[in-house]
Amino acid sequence: MAPPVAPPVPVQGWGGQPAWNGQPGWGAPAPTAWRPPALQPGIVPLRPLGLGEILDGAFKAVRANPRVMFGLSAIVVTIAVAVESVLTWYVSGLIDGAIADAAASSDLFTESDTDGLGTVFSQVIAAPITTVVTTILTGWLIISVSRSVIGQKVSPREVLRSKRIWLVVGFTALLGLAIALVVGAYVALVVLFASQDLVGLAVGFGLLVGLALFLLLVLVSVRTLLVPPALMLEGKSFRSTVARAWRLTRGSFWRLLGIYLLVSLLVGVITQIVVTPAAILSALVFSDPMGEEFGSIVVTGIAKIIALTLSTTYLASVVALLYIDVRIRREGLDIELARAADAAVAAR
Repeated sequence: MAPPVAPPVPVQGWGGQPAWNGQPGWGAPAPTAWRPPALQPGIVPLRPLGLGEILDGAFKAVRANPRVMFGLSAIVVTIAVAVESVLTWYVSGLIDGAIADAAASSDLFTESDTDGLGTVFSQVIAAPITTVVTTILTGWLIISVSRSVIGQKVSPREVLRSKRIWLVVGFTALLGLAIALVVGAYVALVVLFASQDLVGLAVGFGLLVGLALFLLLVLVSVRTLLVPPALMLEGKSFRSTVARAWRLTRGSFWRLLGIYLLVSLLVGVITQIVVTPAAILSALVFSDPMGEEFGSIVVTGIAKIIALTLSTTYLASVVALLYIDVRIRREGLDIELARAADAAVAAR
């Protein structure tokens, strides 16, 4: 007669509970339910996006529609920088001539004391051109990115036909004017206190109110970050769209701020990599450290075209993807985008 067989030895299962014959014991976690991968008809998956997906999606947006994202951008930026360069060269010549005449008839200062002043003034005068052009270009690029998300392409002609771009320009102008008025009032008060020999009050007011204004500027910049894509894509009235874009950022402030600061830092580094060698080269070749000669302006202008095209394209792509990401998280926009992608495929 065979000896009795000993019972199986219990084996430790998941969660530290015994499992008999390889079967999960009490307390073992249930198998993770399988989830289908997110639909991705275009440059990003239709679900809440991570930082890496936003950064990578901005590059993919350029590759998905290079005619608009790079070709149109380069043309528009080239025209703007050319106009700005000519204006800078002409205005700086006029200002330098006026300064030379004033220095010749005055004993208070010499012409060497004001070297580069003409270039500074001319660049300040020409700066609004670049600001307006980059604002318009950002609005146009947002349209292309939004189409690339659902796997579609938009032609340069379609982009140029968009009349809502003027809403973006108007908002940017109003916001810039409001900031200029507040900062101007702040500076005027500081100067007023200092002129009345209230140095302590001027310093204290300048530091405290200056810090408050800086924090307010950061707050407003982030809370209005999604206004341009909302104005370009939603098709509603100006006032309601601005208010809605402000509400969309609620609860996402720190995430939007962190991503935008990171991208701005990356873009700033790339810009300096392009612009700084050009400035050094023009100073050495043309013996013009202040960049006032026409040759120097041409060299730096070419570098500025490259840097501005890259920075505007990438930043516009990131802002558009942030807008889509926030709407997916708050409103389930991914469902609407999936339907739009299916409709586009069916219409082919």
